Amino acid sequence: MLPVVLHHGFGLGILRLAGFKYFCGGIDRAIADTGHPLILSRVHPSAGIITRARQLKEIILRQLEILGKSNEQIIIIAHSMGGLDARYMISRLGMADRVRALLTISAPHRGSPYADWCLRNIGYRLGGLRLMRHLHLDVQAVSDLTTESCRQFNEEIADDPRVEYFSISGSRPWNRVPPFALHSYKVIYDAEGENDCLVSVKSSIWGKHLGIWPADHFHQINKRYVLELVEPTGDICPYYVRLLDQLKENGIA
Repeated sequence: MLPVVLHHGFGLGILRLAGFKYFCGGIDRAIADTGHPLILSRVHPSAGIITRARQLKEIILRQLEILGKSNEQIIIIAHSMGGLDARYMISRLGMADRVRALLTISAPHRGSPYADWCLRNIGYRLGGLRLMRHLHLDVQAVSDLTTESCRQFNEEIADDPRVEYFSISGSRPWNRVPPFALHSYKVIYDAEGENDCLVSVKSSIWGKHLGIWPADHFHQINKRYVLELVEPTGDICPYYVRLLDQLKENGIA
């Protein structure tokens, strides 16, 4: 079976030194139990797409060598910003012949209106970017995730015909997202409609769309901050296993 690379998104990895996991609740074990050799990425949590993509390539090649599978193709499952890293790596860093398929989960392919809001209000008006530069912190990701930056990204970064692209979206009504995410939900809903509190369905569709998960952006990685009393989504692990089944149905194993 092809190795699976599970690639994380923006931000939460900053706590990795404290043993913090991005994909929680046994997602990694659920994928490994299907028989696919598993590679977990660990790139800079808040750097820009180019930096993260270069680090991703290094991790993949190194881990494939350790696994004794240097000549095999891989499947990449990428959450959130990770999907943009993977697309850049495939298109610009000579990895198209190594990737059989890219499956993105709630990736902001067309950017996020909330990134626009944060950059405009926190980055510029409140001087957040100036402070980050003064502290020598790389937060290029915030700029890279705006709708304008992603529009330019899509004009410049073409899909490679050797790779098959799939996507999953996420969506929940406002009363079933974490309270701390209500503001981002509303900003995105007013601009683009249905969303998971950080990325809209419209923005997340890329390649062959495999469906919409009834989960907010955090629940998609098994970080559950909402008490589900009615029609619970529950453990997200079976959704990842089903993704691999869907890839098999599309001729990818």
